[in-house]
Amino acid sequence: MRPLPQQTVNDILSLLDQGLSLSQISTQTGVHTSTISKICSKLRFNLPKSKGGRPSKLSSTTINYAQRLICSGEADTAVDVHKQLKDVCTKPVSTQTVRHHLKKHGMKAVVKRKCPLLLKRHIRARLDFALAHQDWTLEDWKRVIWSDETKINCLGSDGRKWVWKKTGEGLSSRLVEGTMKYGGGSLMLWGCFGWEGPGYAMKIEGKMDANLYVSILEDALQDSLEYWGQTPNDIVFQQDNDPKHASKKAKTWFKDHGFEVMEWPAQSPDLNPIEHLWGILKRKLASHKEPPASIDELWKRVEAEWEKISAKECRDLIESMPRRVAAVLKAKGGYTKY
Repeated sequence: MRPLPQQTVNDILSLLDQGLSLSQISTQTGVHTSTISKICSKLRFNLPKSKGGRPSKLSSTTINYAQRLICSGEADTAVDVHKQLKDVCTKPVSTQTVRHHLKKHGMKAVVKRKCPLLLKRHIRARLDFALAHQDWTLEDWKRVIWSDETKINCLGSDGRKWVWKKTGEGLSSRLVEGTMKYGGGSLMLWGCFGWEGPGYAMKIEGKMDANLYVSILEDALQDSLEYWGQTPNDIVFQQDNDPKHASKKAKTWFKDHGFEVMEWPAQSPDLNPIEHLWGILKRKLASHKEPPASIDELWKRVEAEWEKISAKECRDLIESMPRRVAAVLKAKGGYTKY
């Protein structure tokens, strides 16, 4: 085969240096791609090799714009981004292409967590609480008695349950969490805990109102303090801003009995470690192989599992309080991982 004229070789080398592909150079020079490839291997072996494949439909600028849409809250899903990119992209782009590029750049789709809605006043109150308690030491948090109510279903929690399955495995009882209307029945529970461990838990009979709440304080809270060998002067009592907790009758009871009640920001279960204690209790209840046959049996299990909660588990939760406060400060009063 006759060698190529030197001028043609020089043209090919110049086009290679400009970053043109073999097929583009072949079109311009009329030289076969295999010949161009040999010239490249011999005279331009240091040039970066093409990764091949179809050019990306989305430029880096467009991808950055898509990420800004998501991070700013203007779009939540790939479908939302796709709709907004229609006015930006010159070529049609599918939702799957958008999804692929978002994943490629380190983003992933997750289920939105359900958290209490934070309005501006809630954010301000949370930030004020964090600022007021940022210098509290563990010794300060040891004085706090944490309290709350929770619902417990006969058939387990209302949340998701996870299980591993084989590829292609059909639906079976192992992969199903049976349900019944209203969770098969449930009970409401009031409980409290402190540095010394869990206090007395009380089953809430009937509708919870200010009168019933005060009777719980008279019995369960007072008995818990006596069990721990403490008095109202030794502790700071925590409760959320439920109307029955903030009722005139409850406020009068606390004042008459010498309790210091912690001022608590609304919409802030992430700051209350008892929420995680409820999780510990419910996981223990879920470990039973058979669901309870009745509400009475459920209550017996609750009592038994509540008694098994150790002081160490309670102390681990209380020790997280400085980190929780720091997280609220970092979020400027907004949502935290807790």
